[in-house]
Amino acid sequence: MSILAGSAAVATNLKSTLTHAPSSSWQDVAARKVAERQGRLDAHPEWLLKKPVPVSRKDVSDVPLSELTEREREIVLLDATAIVDAVRERTYTAVEVLKAFCHVASIAQHLTNCLTEIFFDEGLERAKELDRHLEETGQVVGPLHGLPFSIKDHVMVKGHDTATGYISWAFQTVAKKDAVAVDILRKAGAVLYVKTANPQTLLSLETNNNIYGRTLNPYNRDLTPGGSSGGESALISLHGSPMGIGTDIGGSIRIPAAHAGLYGLKGSVARMPHAGLMGSHDGMDAIIGALGPIATSARDLALFCKVMLQFEPWLVEPPLLEIPWKQNVAEGDELPKKLCFAILWDDGVVKPHPPILDALKRTKDALLKAGHEVIDWQPVDHRYSWDIITKLYFLDGGEEYRTTLRNDPPVPQTEWILTQVPNDGKPYVPAEIFQINIEREAFRAKIAAHWNATRSRTGTGRPVDCVLSPVAPTLAPPHDTTRWWGYTSYWNLMDFPAAVFPLGRFVAQGYQPADVSSDVAHTGEPRNSEEEFISKQWKPETYDNAPISLQLIGRRLNEEKVLGMLHSVEDALRCHAAGSA
Repeated sequence: MSILAGSAAVATNLKSTLTHAPSSSWQDVAARKVAERQGRLDAHPEWLLKKPVPVSRKDVSDVPLSELTEREREIVLLDATAIVDAVRERTYTAVEVLKAFCHVASIAQHLTNCLTEIFFDEGLERAKELDRHLEETGQVVGPLHGLPFSIKDHVMVKGHDTATGYISWAFQTVAKKDAVAVDILRKAGAVLYVKTANPQTLLSLETNNNIYGRTLNPYNRDLTPGGSSGGESALISLHGSPMGIGTDIGGSIRIPAAHAGLYGLKGSVARMPHAGLMGSHDGMDAIIGALGPIATSARDLALFCKVMLQFEPWLVEPPLLEIPWKQNVAEGDELPKKLCFAILWDDGVVKPHPPILDALKRTKDALLKAGHEVIDWQPVDHRYSWDIITKLYFLDGGEEYRTTLRNDPPVPQTEWILTQVPNDGKPYVPAEIFQINIEREAFRAKIAAHWNATRSRTGTGRPVDCVLSPVAPTLAPPHDTTRWWGYTSYWNLMDFPAAVFPLGRFVAQGYQPADVSSDVAHTGEPRNSEEEFISKQWKPETYDNAPISLQLIGRRLNEEKVLGMLHSVEDALRCHAAGSA
């Protein structure tokens, strides 16, 4: 049986048995899962938090490093690329690398509630095998030899539960096969040791469920780390993992990466393997979630993509296109020296908060100084795109969500997304689905034509090379207050790749917003209820210490070009900062 057939069939079989799972109160199920997780942490008391941290302390980002040895700190502050090099060169063993990250992961769980399944001992056994192999042969197993790798909860890992934030799936969904991406990671030499929290339903930009509760942002625990890959972002930002797998159907890689000051990549669905995921979207291909990395450096995003495609996943996952990775393009080669960036300042629905507009202005200034061209991106049909994508999310009228939640009270963000179900909660009939698909394709054609038409506004003789955009209208928001996904879901509808990159953290004290022209960002009364809600949220002190991030969007299947252009953006920002110092 192929990897794809195995993982897809197992996911289907697991879900088909859930209606026969023994019934018990959701509180009992949650208590058992939490106790199981704590027992696995307690099995390694040497990694538990030693100094109590008051619940009132908002910023806990420096706590894990304060409890490490100097050598452990050296290790966990490396990015994934450097770790792979160091293990190959025998600067560190795979075992000591994994122990350092297990130590931090244990502390990170205490501080942010970011972990679900924990299998430190299994990871240590694999790390020992890898060290023996390197010692005996002088060769690494693969390009990720000895790299600890965290996995989002709903991605299947053989032998471990795939509860996916659902009470009814807890203890009932132990995977018999690895997801395709997980299988590749193992072959490449990565070491798996934890799974990370995702929200109830997955369709949420806040990580909260009735099994484990809420995941917190380590830079300000009053704020969300985002979702649905929020466990990944919290863990990686605390240096509890060098890289992890996330998934994104409306912003679920990019929002967590942005809220935690990390790098994240949503690729085109047809390139990155995504078979072997448990979720409420199985079998739906009108809109598909993309699998991608969250990491601490841009080069690590390229490392992940290179490894995934090196193992030719299209041979086992038929929907994927055979497009090998072009590393030279990802490093910026073959790109024009002068690029043209289009900035989306305001999508016409919700104006971003001042720190995000400031970041756009700062990046524009840096790009211009570096000799690039910058024009304004004219927003097109952002509200309409949300109307289309919510139809695609809920073709069954939300019935699968309601069925799965029968013994699982909806958490606040689940309640909110279910208010977005169109068609009065009724399933669409085939003729209606055909029409929705026609609307989707007409929208894609319209935006492609809009992008092409920018050729008349650039001085390069080409349409704009990429779009620079907010990731969300706010920095990491207070819990349960996410209300607008349009800056990310829009690009899911287009299936365009997008990379998120950090620009520091927000300092509330003495903050003075930059002057941004009313020609590019709305002024005046709120245009709708979402903008009214979000504009009222703006108080500098609310977002103190929250990371600031932006995203770079490219054309479909152009992941390498997006990462290559990200190099240009970051080079420009570094030079601009040095010149301003």
